[in-house]
Amino acid sequence: MTSAFRTLTVPLDAESFPGGLPSFLVRDDLLCWTRREAGLVGFGEVARFTATGPDRFLEADIWWRHLVLEAEIVDAVEWPGTGPVAFGSFAFSKASAHESRLIVPEIVVGLRDGKAWLTQLTFDDGDLTEAGARAALDRWLVTPGVAPAGTGAPASEAGTAQAGAAVVRPLPLAAGATLHTGSLSEEDWKAAVAAGVAEIRTGALEKLVLARDIVATVPAGVSAAEILRQLAVRYRECWTYGVDGLVGATPEMLIQVEGRTAQARVLAGTLDRRDADGMAGSPLEFAERVLAGSEKQRHEHDIAIQSLTTQLAPFSEAMNAHSEPFILELPNVWHLASDVKAELAEVEGHVPTSLALINALHPTAAVCGTPTAVAGALIRKLEHLDRGPYAGPVGWLDAAGNGEWGIALRGAVIESPQTVRLYAGCGVVEGSVPEAELAETWAKFRPMLESLGISS
Repeated sequence: MTSAFRTLTVPLDAESFPGGLPSFLVRDDLLCWTRREAGLVGFGEVARFTATGPDRFLEADIWWRHLVLEAEIVDAVEWPGTGPVAFGSFAFSKASAHESRLIVPEIVVGLRDGKAWLTQLTFDDGDLTEAGARAALDRWLVTPGVAPAGTGAPASEAGTAQAGAAVVRPLPLAAGATLHTGSLSEEDWKAAVAAGVAEIRTGALEKLVLARDIVATVPAGVSAAEILRQLAVRYRECWTYGVDGLVGATPEMLIQVEGRTAQARVLAGTLDRRDADGMAGSPLEFAERVLAGSEKQRHEHDIAIQSLTTQLAPFSEAMNAHSEPFILELPNVWHLASDVKAELAEVEGHVPTSLALINALHPTAAVCGTPTAVAGALIRKLEHLDRGPYAGPVGWLDAAGNGEWGIALRGAVIESPQTVRLYAGCGVVEGSVPEAELAETWAKFRPMLESLGISS
């Protein structure tokens, strides 16, 4: 007979780790969701659910709700992300062989709005105590030869109280690192973009998002923890994620649910910051002129916003979005961005879960195109690529219905101790030029390449 699922959440002193959650990014096997030094970091694994196919979100939702329904929960903090928590990553395509997954960790450290906490999750019998939870965290942090980032403490002295400010030093260029094209060569991918534009001009669809992959080989070895630390500090405005070898820092929030409030951040329209070199005026003025003043970029953005709001409307009592997109400034690119906020309505007597919303929203026009069915079929025809988890939802959920699910962009999959497969995509509309779209992919590869110590 299986023991009951039990969790204990206790407060932590946030001042004991002034670097925030990046100071806990010390193991390659951790689970991660951070932004601006806050979020969740998980260690270990006590349960896992996997699924493939068109019902993967709903099957995961059912599994999670059954798991937490009879859970014994002791929560002294009662904050979004406390109590039972699972991290998740889902395949982009319903046709993908890649397994979507929810992972329940053994230990979670959380930080939000000045509150910090520690949660222990278990199926084992025995008392759950604050001292036991802290000791379990220390066991995960004290890895031979590894101290929490920024502490300078030897491993034998590292622990909860010593977690310090995250220090990210410039990486030395990875010795002997090489890059190879993935499923398509650059010329073949540009031909795919041209074919997509031709399809759009027939009126079959308005927008298509085409992705490509490259493979980085790093003989000295790939450290997921180092990648996550680099991304978390360099890309503070993005959501840095790490789930089962999927790592990255996404600027796009598919859906964030807190109580009855849902929020999303939609991006479409991209400009490489290097394009501003030598241009008149401030860089931000250049970005506003080129992005906000571009009919192509505005059209692509409008399609993405309409896609999300149309799908979210049936679940909402009220909704508002920025009437005008704003410029999101990142270290590598600028984006046209819009934030959407909705008050969720009760559907059949209850507020929809975050996974139910994902099931309705994914894939959006921002990562697939529109109409969805036509764009999806064309992606499968032109990309010659199983995206796996790339451009799929990635994030976390708790037992109270709260959750944050980003779109797994600006990321990569660690395929072996020395190899990483990087992904990037571009929105293709009637005015797209293949050479410009190719250049945009390289701008989007840059965060991962930099975090690997590879110049681009």
